[in-house]
Amino acid sequence: MQELKSMACSMVVIVSFLALTTNAYAADAKKAAPTDKQMIASAMSAAPAKVAKGATIVAMEADGKMRTVRQGTNGFTCMPDNPTTPGPDPMCMDKNAMEWVHAWVARKPPTPGKVGFMYMLAGGTDASNTDPFATKPEPNNNWIKTGPHVMIVGADAGFYDMYPKSAKPDTSMPYVMWAGTPYQHLMAPVK
Repeated sequence: MQELKSMACSMVVIVSFLALTTNAYAADAKKAAPTDKQMIASAMSAAPAKVAKGATIVAMEADGKMRTVRQGTNGFTCMPDNPTTPGPDPMCMDKNAMEWVHAWVARKPPTPGKVGFMYMLAGGTDASNTDPFATKPEPNNNWIKTGPHVMIVGADAGFYDMYPKSAKPDTSMPYVMWAGTPYQHLMAPVK
């Protein structure tokens, strides 16, 4: 139970950061909040069907609190697209990836060598390729657009040396995002 509470707390932090707001649905009052069925479908689009089928599905409520929509059995947690971000961004991650994201959001170093895996098969909201904490495009923060991809996070630094670390990467090939920071991770396109 404590692990589930910790996971829910981590997801609150993650979704709050991604949304840049504590209320994911207040920004667009014209749209009705999605139903649980719609949120489950969106969250499941982040990962392969067999992974998504057994994943816990969590969603942000209008009051900013995280709610478990469906309890899972396979150690992955998926969340639906955030309607306030510019692109599709449902995601599904294993426990280690959740810990890594929690460290990133808290601006603390992630545990070295604790490898995590994350799916974003519907794509990802655009981001800076060089600044882990950028919230909008700036002249020197190398904003990029990503399509469907998977991420490997938390690997030892030497792992990332095998891949391009350009500030302006070719996003159609694997590359390292946030190179040289404690949050560097491999971005691998799937389409």
